[in-house]
Amino acid sequence: MGGFYMVEDWQHFLLPYQQAVNELKVKLRGIRKQYQDETQHSPIEFVTGRVKPVDSIKEKMIRRHVQEDRLEQDMQDIAGLRIMCQFVEDIYQVVDLLRQRSDMTILEERDYISNAKPSGYRSYHIVIEYLVQLISGEKKILAEIQVRTLAMNFWATIEHSLNYKYQGEFPEELSARLQRAAEAAFKLDNEMSEIREEIQEAQTMFSNRTPGDQNIPDR
Repeated sequence: MGGFYMVEDWQHFLLPYQQAVNELKVKLRGIRKQYQDETQHSPIEFVTGRVKPVDSIKEKMIRRHVQEDRLEQDMQDIAGLRIMCQFVEDIYQVVDLLRQRSDMTILEERDYISNAKPSGYRSYHIVIEYLVQLISGEKKILAEIQVRTLAMNFWATIEHSLNYKYQGEFPEELSARLQRAAEAAFKLDNEMSEIREEIQEAQTMFSNRTPGDQNIPDR
């Protein structure tokens, strides 16, 4: 197993990934600001990003049998972004926006919304190639963008915590409950989609209210 840990300076190795995450967060959040500036509904609610911790990289290298000389090519989520949306329809709008961009190349798409995982997990995964500018020159890196609704994200966050606790070996009853919770979350998304226009109209009215609109209560 010793051959897996030949990266001598992890901070140096991960620097381009951190730069990519920082740049992509700014760019993706910029999309939201542009929609807001046009007083249109933004398909992006908020954006988060992270570089995978070194311990997680090492664990995945062992679990997936990734050799160190193939790390940059075979581990696609060292740089990870999450885009949260209000509605399922927003997810596909975001995907279309990303497809049109010239500052990234989409290499792979996995639609776990139309084809949920057996666990109940739903999300839309996009693997991109992104060019970062370093003082040593240009470098292409891989990054994974996950696009999901707030409900999907709530479920996935809980499932991730439980998966860490049980190391993927869920008790049968807990696994069944998680699957039912995933279906309930997706039903919530579908119900919200049915009244999406009403919600968006109300949100626009609320955003555009003046300080004198005292008849609208704050909660």
